[in-house]
This record gives sequence, C-alpha cells and structure tokens, in this order.
Amino acid sequence: MIETRARTIDGKAAAQHVRARVRERCEQLKARGVTPGLVVVLVGEDPASQVYVKNKDKAATEAGFSVRTVRRAATTTQAELLALVRELNADGTVHGILVQLPLPKGLDAQALMRALDPAKDVDGLHPENVAALALGARGLVPCTPAGCIELCDQLGCSLAGKRVVVIGRSMLVGKPFAFLALARDATVTICHSRTSDLPILCREADVLVAAVGRPEMVKADWIKPGAVVLDVGINRLPDGRLVGDVDFVRASAVAGAITPVPGGVGPMTIAMLMANTLTAAARASGHADLAFGR
Repeated sequence: MIETRARTIDGKAAAQHVRARVRERCEQLKARGVTPGLVVVLVGEDPASQVYVKNKDKAATEAGFSVRTVRRAATTTQAELLALVRELNADGTVHGILVQLPLPKGLDAQALMRALDPAKDVDGLHPENVAALALGARGLVPCTPAGCIELCDQLGCSLAGKRVVVIGRSMLVGKPFAFLALARDATVTICHSRTSDLPILCREADVLVAAVGRPEMVKADWIKPGAVVLDVGINRLPDGRLVGDVDFVRASAVAGAITPVPGGVGPMTIAMLMANTLTAAARASGHADLAFGR
C-alpha cells in the first residue's frame, strides 16, 4: 500500500471561501444600488455544456447576482450571435457576458470573443484582456488559472522566488497561469509536447501545474519531494472514473500538497467566474473598491 504524505488541497472548500467573499461584496454593491448582472449564452444542445451552464446559473444566483441564460439553437448563424453580443454589450444592466464553449461546428468562437466588450468578458479571453495580463495591466483574468493562484494563496504558498513549471501552453490555462506566476515573482518554465527531458524539468519545480488533458501522465518520479502540484486535467477513463493529468495516488507519496480530481481545481473555475463578474460590475459602476481581491 502506498503511503500518502501530501496534503490534499480541498478545492471545494477553497471555492466556498471565494464565493462567500463574493456574496459579501455583492451585498455591499447592492447597498450602493448596483446588482451584478451575468448573461450566459448557450448555443446548441451539448449535454456537458447544459450541465456547466446550470451550475453557473446556480452559483450566480447564490452569489446574489441577476443571472439569465440566453439559449439559441445550433442552427443559429454567426451574424445572429454577433448581433446578440452587440445587444448585450450595450445593456447597462449586464456586467458579465459568457459565451459557453464549445460552439457548434461552423461558428467562429474567436470572432465572438473579439466582439465582446472586454470589460464584460468574464472568461478573460478577449485579446485586450490577454494583452493586459501579459503587460501586467488591469483586466479580467481567465478563471481556471486565477483559481490556481487563489489556491496557492489559501495554501499559504508564496510564488516569489519559486521555480514554477507549467505543462501545457493553452490560452485557457498554461500561458495565463505563467503570466500570473511571473507577476508574483516566480521563475517560470512552460513545457509542451515538444519539450525535451520533461520529467527532469518537472523535478525542478517547487510548484508544478499540469494542464495537458492526458490521464495520469505525470508520474511520481517527475515530482520534487515536497512540491505543490496543481492538477488542472480532467479525463474520463473507459471504466467511467475521472482522473487528472497526475497519477494522484503515487504522486501523493512525494508531493507536499496536491489537488485531487475531481474536487481540486475544478470548483475554483466557477468561483472565479463569480469573482470576475463581481469585479466587472464594481468597475463599471464606479465602485472599484469592491472588486474581488481588493
């Protein structure tokens, strides 16, 4: 039997902590006459998207927001969706807009992202928000990497001076997390499918972030003893089990702290979506002192 030494990072508890802070700030914002408004645009009938949107609606309602889902058929045209986005951009009661991905085939997600008002882009994917992150300027940050930073904060893990290795270079997780870690004075290495000597590089990490979508790819002997391991992957095995990108059981015998799958990074994504919506509402209404994290 493998002995566990790592602290399991409870993402559900961490997310509840974030959501409680968001609720408190929301009540303060409402007392000033502003109710954060979130609109989720759902196109088509993808079953996973239906579940995600339901969970987002529930979280936003619990936060005290005004929330609605705008549903469109899979046959909706690009022009119709662009017109919808322009309408939501112009609506002063809407502070956050989220277009649920993936979109049905034939629709250009990037064009829709570019059409969003960057100040309402609570997914943090608009080019202006991406640029702001790279420049260290004010913007809205993608929810999953922001959730990883929040986990580090709640864990008491300062990134200053630490070696951080990120496996994965996507615009959803890998690259934005690297910028966030750099802003915290970490030394960051981004690895990917063409990286040579990947296990050796991973063993140098004080903080290892796995975000590649390959089940249990990261082995225990890739991990520096005592390292913090943030497993962003979520993969369904043929037997129905959900696992991450890290071999959790064996890695737990080496790491100092590690996120499980499920129940680790996942809950933080919706929590940080709520934080972004609060921040967007606070800034838009001239109450930036109530933005999340201030």
